[in-house]
Amino acid sequence: MDAFFASVEILDNPQLKGLPVVVGGSPQSRGVVCAASYAARKFGIRSAIPCSMAQRLCPEAIFLPPRFERYRELSKMVHEIFRKYTDLIEPVSLDEAWLDVTSNKINSPSATWIAQQLKEDILSETGLVSSAGVSYNKFLAKIASDEDKPNGLFVITPQSAPEFLKNIAIRKIPGVGKVTQKRLQQLDLEVGYQLLAKSEDYLIQHLGKFGHYLFQIIRGIDLRPVVNSYEQKSVGIENTFAEDLGYGDELLGILKELLIGLFKRLQKSEKKGKTLTLKVKFSDFKQITRSVSTSDQYLTEEGIAQIAYQKLEQICLREFPQRKIRLLGVSIANFKGREVKTMPSGQLDFFTYLEQNFPGPLKAESGL
Repeated sequence: MDAFFASVEILDNPQLKGLPVVVGGSPQSRGVVCAASYAARKFGIRSAIPCSMAQRLCPEAIFLPPRFERYRELSKMVHEIFRKYTDLIEPVSLDEAWLDVTSNKINSPSATWIAQQLKEDILSETGLVSSAGVSYNKFLAKIASDEDKPNGLFVITPQSAPEFLKNIAIRKIPGVGKVTQKRLQQLDLEVGYQLLAKSEDYLIQHLGKFGHYLFQIIRGIDLRPVVNSYEQKSVGIENTFAEDLGYGDELLGILKELLIGLFKRLQKSEKKGKTLTLKVKFSDFKQITRSVSTSDQYLTEEGIAQIAYQKLEQICLREFPQRKIRLLGVSIANFKGREVKTMPSGQLDFFTYLEQNFPGPLKAESGL
């Protein structure tokens, strides 16, 4: 879906059509851009940049808070349209999915024709514009979907793939982030043909396991199937602060509130995991994570809290002393099935346990 959140806001308020619309936090807050209309993108506004920066780039931008319930409603409508053509649908997010139409419900031999019909159905039934990529595997279909936006349809056939990949900017390959891109530039690897010239051994030597991935993907090899059942990999929660914080009562209080939010989400999803990850983003936007896993048992609520506090103390007092923090997050992963059990009768509830055993003030709305 093209500029999905912003497009929904314009759909519901046609007076915004053609204007620079930004969905996200207030520009006076520490919030980031969730989505930007194409009129806003002309000013350089992109997802994930600070809203304050977005306002500097375009003082006339219209900032709107996200309405996720509305976005989910329209996302479900789009998926209902998908199901007219195939049941092999793998959601990526509210606004993106892979569809395998090798065998399809209308017995069409042309994936390109199906993609065009999908775009027309989505527009007529929701009023929203979408872009599609068509190819013979997930990697190339994803790359193709970004080639002709908005309202585009781009096809990469088996015959055209080698030439396309020869000229692709390596930074466009999924998984190549800023750090990897910088490392590749140091190796004089910026365009597909430069990557194609390197042996697998060379890429693994300089990039580890990711080198094997790049060796395969630049040759158009991606054997991942479209999986139509989504299994939740982790449960997490994070908070970007109004002001950068050092280690102290306020930061510890935020960690306590995040743990309460995490526990509520774990209860709702009825899951329990073996891996806790603490995410920290510093004032200079450098981001780190620290994870702890148990080998043979699921983490208890008490264990989650103890590890989270220990890791935060380690980061703030030993690894990165005196560094201010702008974002803190906690997540649980490595779980299976419906594993959460309620605490034994007579045991302190988790909120009271946190309040009595860990430092940091709780806000009134936390429920204590």
